Amino acid sequence: QVPLVESGGGLVQAGDSLRLSCTSSGRTVSMGWFRRPPGKEREFVAAISTNDDGFTYYTSAVKGRFTISRDDAKNTVYLQMNSLKLEDTAIYYCVLRTKYSGEYFQPQSYDYWGQGTQVTVSS
Repeated sequence: QVPLVESGGGLVQAGDSLRLSCTSSGRTVSMGWFRRPPGKEREFVAAISTNDDGFTYYTSAVKGRFTISRDDAKNTVYLQMNSLKLEDTAIYYCVLRTKYSGEYFQPQSYDYWGQGTQVTVSS
């Protein structure tokens, strides 16, 4: 198993910012984040290639507010979340894949999932 260690969740007010971190010890081709809002299916949030191209992908709901980045020296991927909204409340899962198989927004494309970290946005 490739451990994914997440951190950074919490309770914030609408409009606030929060940064999630995810550290991995395994080989990757891309990492990203999914989330599961209360009572809903899990959904793609963002992904970043861990190769030199560093391509990033976002779901439209977070584009312009969230930024995914990586620190290769620390094997860590970050999700900077700004201007948080009530609808961003969810359990956020870090994901990792070791091969290019499937689309970046499909959960089945990822080999490993973190334990999840709760993000709650209040009014």
